[in-house]
Amino acid sequence: MDEKKKAKRDEVNPVGYHDGEHTKNVRDWKEVYDFLIDDSTLIPASPDPDCQELRTITNPWPENPSQFRVVCQEYAGEMEKLAFKLMEIICLSLGLPGGRLKGYFEEQTSFLRINHYPPCPFSDLTLGCGRHKDFDFLTVLAQDDVGGLEVKRNGKWVPVKPDPTALIINVGDICQVWSNERYKSAEHRAVVNGEKERYSIALFLVPSHHVMVKPLEELVSEKDPPKYLPYNWGKFYATRNRSDYKKQNVDNIQIHDFRVPN
Repeated sequence: MDEKKKAKRDEVNPVGYHDGEHTKNVRDWKEVYDFLIDDSTLIPASPDPDCQELRTITNPWPENPSQFRVVCQEYAGEMEKLAFKLMEIICLSLGLPGGRLKGYFEEQTSFLRINHYPPCPFSDLTLGCGRHKDFDFLTVLAQDDVGGLEVKRNGKWVPVKPDPTALIINVGDICQVWSNERYKSAEHRAVVNGEKERYSIALFLVPSHHVMVKPLEELVSEKDPPKYLPYNWGKFYATRNRSDYKKQNVDNIQIHDFRVPN
């Protein structure tokens, strides 16, 4: 715990160790370590739409374990390659050039998260991570053999059985918006185990802070108009980041806040 505290994150630098995560204003039963794919990046200093100031966030690597940084960065590099390949395939599936979205990620804010879910004596009363949809373009998830991930399907929560030979891919909200809902983000949650601890590692592929997220012009028409108003990814992230640390008086921002009424 002493080493974890040296790398503890806060509302100013939202990467590093954290054990007080909130999902939809409810405290999660987990601890996490987040780190950027690029060792530092720029994000808005404030969620205020009129504030143009930027700030640099940097990975706070712990000194111990001594190989932690090297292993994390090596893994991140391989997952980044996979994520961009998947993005290319998604573009092709939409009838777009494979590299159509690559420019949005030149100053990416993508990050990885190591999740640790300790055993919970009240596993029927809490969640490791509450129900949510990922705010990114896509997520690449590796999980151990304990299990706990559940996906919402036809109104029911369906366990995702651990498979040591497979990675789990979640479509995120940005993909839903860019594709004008040809792809839908997946609602999911993590339940906890009363006896066993669980680990998972997720890569969240997200664009540069200055990117305006909106349905791609090639995928809208008179018959299929844009289903979302544009929103700035950096401001969206800065707004969402506040709710990771304490319960807010209002729901945290979601893409449905930008949904064009039918």
